[in-house]
Amino acid sequence: MIVLSLAEVASAVGGRLVDADPAAQVTGSVEFDSRKVTPGGLFVAFPGEKVDGHDYAETAVGAGAVAVLASRPVPVPHILVDDQLAAMAALARYVVDRLPSLVVVGLTGSSGKTTTKDLIAQLLARLGPTVAPAGSFNNELGHPYTALRADEQTRFLVLEMGARGGGHITHLCAVAPPRVGVVINVGVAHIGEFGSVDAIAAAKGELVEALPADGVAVLNADDPRVRAMAARTAARVVLAGEAPDATVRATDVRLATGRAEYTLVTPDGRAPVRLGIAGRHQVGNTLLAAAVAHALGFPVGELGAALSELRVVSARRMDVFDRADGVTVIDDSYNANPASMAAALHALAGTGAGRRTWAVLGYMAELGEYEREGHEEVGRLAATLGVDRLIVVGETAAPIQAGAASVATWGGESVLATDQGAAVATLRRELRPGDVVLVKGSRYRTWDVVDALRAEADS
Repeated sequence: MIVLSLAEVASAVGGRLVDADPAAQVTGSVEFDSRKVTPGGLFVAFPGEKVDGHDYAETAVGAGAVAVLASRPVPVPHILVDDQLAAMAALARYVVDRLPSLVVVGLTGSSGKTTTKDLIAQLLARLGPTVAPAGSFNNELGHPYTALRADEQTRFLVLEMGARGGGHITHLCAVAPPRVGVVINVGVAHIGEFGSVDAIAAAKGELVEALPADGVAVLNADDPRVRAMAARTAARVVLAGEAPDATVRATDVRLATGRAEYTLVTPDGRAPVRLGIAGRHQVGNTLLAAAVAHALGFPVGELGAALSELRVVSARRMDVFDRADGVTVIDDSYNANPASMAAALHALAGTGAGRRTWAVLGYMAELGEYEREGHEEVGRLAATLGVDRLIVVGETAAPIQAGAASVATWGGESVLATDQGAAVATLRRELRPGDVVLVKGSRYRTWDVVDALRAEADS
């Protein structure tokens, strides 16, 4: 964060200084975990039912915090506010406004946000100092927390924006106003909370509505609902995708052992790309990243090579590793929705061409009335793609198995595992050298299966 006096912090957040020197300076990071506090930092004491940050105020100051942002008095220098989350948002906006040369890139979508964020950040880091959140820290806490990482040296701030209702993205855009906005796709993730796909599209489009007239809206040319958002922004629109009219597009797309190769086409020239990350769906993700980089001055002559060097950054997202016994594991276990399940299954089919394939699939959350249909759809796709062995983890995911069984032409086998341990036991009994295993689910510890497979690889 930029260096601020406690008086400036208090003014920015609308708080009151208590037992604190107004001239004392915050020179470190803003943290809400007392274990991460460093000298010169600011500690945010969030209240909680199980853990109350106020109880760690003295610990934080002992670790070097200059003061504590608190909603009730504590026995150390503090800034008293009514709402710590609102205060963090206000402080983040104050910091961003003090950095006029900072370019904020915001992105949203129903799936692929974290991967695309990582791709964009990797490219922009070649142009200048870049700050981006770790993993999927994309909510009302993660957004300001990440923005507060920016300082005078930061050239690009890449922010992933999640939403579970209308107005959420508008709020995030007010915390750190983006000049470049990226919309990846509109799908059924969180449809149980939104109520309809149209409502999801309306919420995602809040990002492009927030862009200034001199900004850039990078839209997925291959998603009709995203393409339609061009009418909702005053910014310059750049379409990216495989559509013939896309400003930044891919031609001659082909797969080699599950990884895509293509020719990147931009208004300023062409470049060959050979991706090092797995999955046919990464073509679209990398095109969006290329469009952002191109709009911000990345030379086309260097862009193809840079795209080819992109790698997985956030954990458990299309992380492919090989065991000593020749088994290949695709760890995409962090989260899941129908669209990301489909992308992962296609990646499994591409990576496992000519080999025996396994799909270990868990429950997909927040689908509402679409829950059974969404799970059955995933099962049908797995069978249609010819997955050889399907392990469905948990009774809540059982419709996946039913969907696969409904495909009369499928010659594979499926099993409903009661839990992750049962899934691991099946794999240990039946895996053969050369098999390819995909593991995916919605944060219900499906990754325990991956950890077991990795532990065996390392032993």
